[in-house]
Amino acid sequence: MIVARTPDELVAAERTVTMGSFDGVHRAHRQVIEAARSVGSPTTVVTFWPHPRIVLGNRVKLLSTLERRLELLEETGIDETLVVEFTPTLARLTPQEFADSLLRRIGTRSIVVGSNFRFGRAASGDAETLSELGFDVRPVPLVGGVSSSEVRRLLEAGEIEAAARLLARPPEVEGTVVLGNQRGGTLGFPTANLDMSPELVVPAFGIYAGAALDHRAAISIGVNPHYGGSELRIEPYLLDFEGDLYGRRLVVELWRRLRDERAFESEDDLVEQIARDVEETRAAVRPA
Repeated sequence: MIVARTPDELVAAERTVTMGSFDGVHRAHRQVIEAARSVGSPTTVVTFWPHPRIVLGNRVKLLSTLERRLELLEETGIDETLVVEFTPTLARLTPQEFADSLLRRIGTRSIVVGSNFRFGRAASGDAETLSELGFDVRPVPLVGGVSSSEVRRLLEAGEIEAAARLLARPPEVEGTVVLGNQRGGTLGFPTANLDMSPELVVPAFGIYAGAALDHRAAISIGVNPHYGGSELRIEPYLLDFEGDLYGRRLVVELWRRLRDERAFESEDDLVEQIARDVEETRAAVRPA
């Protein structure tokens, strides 16, 4: 997949375009992208970064970083992605100005968007507006109940399997492995301490079964109450893994929430519970 940061980086051609934030690249996004791919090539995703709602002053926790979004978009088989910097200036463009400055500039012929797509100043443009501006517009019906907002809600409630159904894949946590307090190693379960971007949604605190780097993983998300912690920690223990993870970017799938995090009567009790968590992780089934 070609990734461009400005329209001029794309080779001149008539294009089929689909537009949106595509946060999480969930089932509804994939349906729109597949419809765009069926129209013709080259097929181009136009996505916006930062998230428009954040630029417009709203608080939004994201499902994925831009890097991860691009990886997920590439998995759909799309030809190109144009990452457009969303700014207050862009937000003030009328639909006509947006079409002239961006869509016509990249050779847009057909546009495939969800039926609720809005664009332009004060969200004044929609699919009908695009048609009036001379584009071949193909609206795609919404997938009932599937939205980035609903996925965020489910994750914050710890409803992992339900979130996975909307995403059509397991939900994830992502970050860079940094030095932690190294308690896991002393307990016999060495964990990777993830430094996760504050812009990302944090799933409900608890212990999860999942996977990373083709290894099953038991993942703790929370504040380590057994040790009186207060700082957010995301700590996957990769089963049967040997090697150094420090400094690596890690994408960790969440398959199932096993239990709440809690303090224990003793460290021996904690170790026994972690061992049970590991066994449950070995038996966990990846959500489809």
